Amino acid sequence: MNITSYLKSKIATRLLAVLLSALLTVPLLASCGGGSRNANVPPPVDDTAGRTVSDRTPANQPQAKKGLGTGQKVALLAGAAALYYLYNQHKNAQSEGAQGKYYLSKNGRVYYRDAQHRAHWVTPPPEGIQVPESQAQQYRDFQGYNGRSTGRDLSDIAPSSAPAL
Repeated sequence: MNITSYLKSKIATRLLAVLLSALLTVPLLASCGGGSRNANVPPPVDDTAGRTVSDRTPANQPQAKKGLGTGQKVALLAGAAALYYLYNQHKNAQSEGAQGKYYLSKNGRVYYRDAQHRAHWVTPPPEGIQVPESQAQQYRDFQGYNGRSTGRDLSDIAPSSAPAL
């Protein structure tokens, strides 16, 4: 082998090594950073472990049965039925936060957004929500209606237009 062919093969080998090294770093660099689809929306906050959200505020909690007459039948909504009830009560609210507008996520969970636009998952109160039976009839097919453990959950309900999570 003469010197010129040796140098050409050595240069070709180096060029091939540099090219392959560059190609191998492209996926690594492409996966770093990049941001998300909606960079100005922070990730959801899952604070459901130690806290529940109810449709009652501390100021009016002693009157939990307000509006329920002595002969009026009530239904107890818990689980999915209570979540759907809370969602329906807050879906058209104009404010933000726990007493503001609620959204239904694609995975069948209910959430609201705080002042910093962070999503907070809503958990129904463990004791359930007492609702007049006339209002509760629309929730009778859901899990948690009058203590029932069977029925629909919220995953098959089409979510309304909600900000991206």
